[in-house]
Amino acid sequence: MKSSNAEIVREYGPFPGVDKVGGVTYDGQNVWFASGDKLNALDPASGEIVRAIDVAAHAGTAFDGKHLFQIAEDRIQKIDPKSGRVLNTIPAPGKGGDSGLAWAEGSLWVGEYRARKIHQIDPETGAILRSIESNRFVTGVTWVDGDLWHGTWQGDESELRRIDPRTGEVLEKLDMPAGAGVSGLESDGKDRLYCGGATSKTVRAVCRPKRGSIAAAGGKVVT
Repeated sequence: MKSSNAEIVREYGPFPGVDKVGGVTYDGQNVWFASGDKLNALDPASGEIVRAIDVAAHAGTAFDGKHLFQIAEDRIQKIDPKSGRVLNTIPAPGKGGDSGLAWAEGSLWVGEYRARKIHQIDPETGAILRSIESNRFVTGVTWVDGDLWHGTWQGDESELRRIDPRTGEVLEKLDMPAGAGVSGLESDGKDRLYCGGATSKTVRAVCRPKRGSIAAAGGKVVT
C-alpha cells in the first residue's frame, strides 16, 4: 500500500452563513457543497459562491451529468439543478447513518459512516446492489478513472483512501493534516480531489497522485 501526506493545494472558505460543509460534488464547472439547509455552487477559480438552492442537504452530494443527488437525513433526493426542484426521493441505505455519495455508471455509491461500508444502490429504488467493507469510518466517496476513493475520519485523523472496489483492500492512502477532517469527497476528473471540511466551514482541494497513465475520466466501475 502506498502512503503519503495529502498535498492541499487550495482552501476555500470559511463561507458567510455556512456553519458546516458536508457532501461535495463537481458538475464540470462548479463545486457543489451541502451546508445543512442549502446546496451551494462554488466557482473553484474565483472561490466565490455563485448560486445556492434551498433544499435539505445534510450529508453526501452527487451529480450524474444532469441531476444532483443529495442525502437529507434518511433519504436521498434527486434535484433538478436548474429549477432547484426535488424530482424524486429514495430511502438511504444507512437509514440516517449515511455519509458520502457518488455517481458512477448508472449507480449511486453511498458511504455508511459508522457501519464502515460503501453501498452500491439503484438510483430509482434505493435497493442495495452490493456492499464494500472498510476498516475505518467512511465519509466522502468518489470514483475517478476507474478508481474508488473514500474519506475516513476518526478522532482527529482523516485520510483519503484509494481502494480495490472488488475487495475493499486499501491500495493507497493520503494522510490529511491533523484537524483537517474530511466530510465529503469528489474528484474533478483530473488532478484534484475536493474535500468537505465539516465544521471548519471550508472546502479543501487536494492533489490526486498520478498512477501510471491516466485515462479519460468517467467513473469506470470494475466489477
